[in-house]
Amino acid sequence: MKNVIVTGATSGIGFAVCEALLSSNHKVIGIGRSAESCEKARRSLLEKNANADIIFFSADLMQLEEVKKISSEILEHISMHWNGKLDVLINNAGCVRSRYCTTKEGYEHQFALNHLSSFLLTYYLINPLIKAQGRVVITSSESHKGIKMNWNDLMFTRFYRPLRVYKQSKLANMLFAFGLNDRHSVYGLRAYCVDPGLVNTKIGEKQTYGLVNMVWSLRKKKGVTPDVPANSYLYLVESDNHPEGLYIHKNKPKEYSSYVNRENADRLWKISEKLCSIEFGRFQ
Repeated sequence: MKNVIVTGATSGIGFAVCEALLSSNHKVIGIGRSAESCEKARRSLLEKNANADIIFFSADLMQLEEVKKISSEILEHISMHWNGKLDVLINNAGCVRSRYCTTKEGYEHQFALNHLSSFLLTYYLINPLIKAQGRVVITSSESHKGIKMNWNDLMFTRFYRPLRVYKQSKLANMLFAFGLNDRHSVYGLRAYCVDPGLVNTKIGEKQTYGLVNMVWSLRKKKGVTPDVPANSYLYLVESDNHPEGLYIHKNKPKEYSSYVNRENADRLWKISEKLCSIEFGRFQ
């Protein structure tokens, strides 16, 4: 029985992962964007499994101030109910946008939610993760291949291209996982990125319009249902020893971009620290 946190837990892959975890009797904290969506998801999960150990917290993780607030509440729960240990943090929340939009902090939406929220949430939860010699699992994508970080304009304030911005955020996921292993594997922590493949979810239809919305609504029809990739997350939760690899697809290590290396991971790490106003360091 593991203690697991899942972000983006009220729909799509995140909801399916919660369902799989609860079916295997794990304890789960789900994080969703609104109290209403969290309550709806909680009721749905309990209808399928009345004995499920599930609790939801609501926060708009795109806003870094809300990441900080929700982390404090979650740390209190972990301390009181989970003996201060977090076995697995699944950073799954993500978004797609049709145009350039910014958060309260002034950060582009896809970069803020898909990367910075994972970076900052992991920072706040690093001690209970290390105490459990746990794992961090991030939802990435094959989209991380064939692209480089746009170092001179990470937020794409000029020449905004929705797909390129999304692909960069998935590359950032890979670089973060690489950097996390580089700094914290010595303490027994391991980070992984999951390639869920093409999945039939509404991620490309939420707060999008025009070509982006149309393309995704057509493309998703060729995707698998969310319960299929949920098996990869369950595998990473339940494996007794840390599995080999960094990039996982269908429970097996998969080749990833050569751009994912120490130099680029370190560069993104330092920028992310600055943007989040933290010093991640190593073991706190």
